[in-house]
Amino acid sequence: MKKTEIAGLLGLGAAAAGCAAYLWALAPGRCESARFAPFRGRYLAHRGLYDNETRPENSLGAFRAAAAAGYGAELDVRLTRDGICVVSHDSDLQRMTGRNVRVESLSYDELQTFHLLGTEESIPRLSAALDILCSANVPVIIELKACRQWKKLCQLTLECMDQHDGDLCVESFDPRIVRWFRRRAPEVLRGLLTAQPEELDQNPVKAFLSSRGLYNWMCRPQFIAHHVGRRSRSIRLAMAMGAKRVTWTARDRSVEFESDAVIFERFLPPVHFR
Repeated sequence: MKKTEIAGLLGLGAAAAGCAAYLWALAPGRCESARFAPFRGRYLAHRGLYDNETRPENSLGAFRAAAAAGYGAELDVRLTRDGICVVSHDSDLQRMTGRNVRVESLSYDELQTFHLLGTEESIPRLSAALDILCSANVPVIIELKACRQWKKLCQLTLECMDQHDGDLCVESFDPRIVRWFRRRAPEVLRGLLTAQPEELDQNPVKAFLSSRGLYNWMCRPQFIAHHVGRRSRSIRLAMAMGAKRVTWTARDRSVEFESDAVIFERFLPPVHFR
């Protein structure tokens, strides 16, 4: 065999190995249809069915409204200083309470003195939100927010989930959190959040890797929750390889055709779209 032929074969072999490695990195975790069935074709209210007048986002009132309407719900979880899982999107409470202090710096009791957007609602425990939603038998997506004590957040969230009988799953922008559930609680449905790089609050390298699904190898997400809009070719490939498609945050029904589940806000869609 000539040297040029050998070089050509080696080149083909290297290209094939590179393609195989790329596909391996993108591959999602396996997910039986039955596990995702409670979420398939469902609309889930982003931070509850809120109106920010009488029912602020991530409040018990917003979760009661979502449950009463039959919607699933998406909510955000953080830890207080004394290790209580509470429902809050922002770490800094300025936007929701007008006070420049962080959730993680307060005890749960201290946090109860803060009211959301001038209403009587305060930041609730995760357990109280799940009491409402699981009693209504609606699916729930729990987003764990990245933090210094992320392992403790994962463990305490899992313990709270174990105390509730319902259709619950977890998601995060932080692949370490999703990997924790893959290793410690493989029975829990897990997803990785992403978007286009410019929409992610991350450094440019991490944003690029996230937007291309290149953290999948770490955590093997069973669904990918992508922001409304253009998905990268890599994300589309991961979805073609079996990752369930969750879209956030829809404000009309145009994303139904490309989604297995939809997180929505600021309009009232049907409960089911399939």
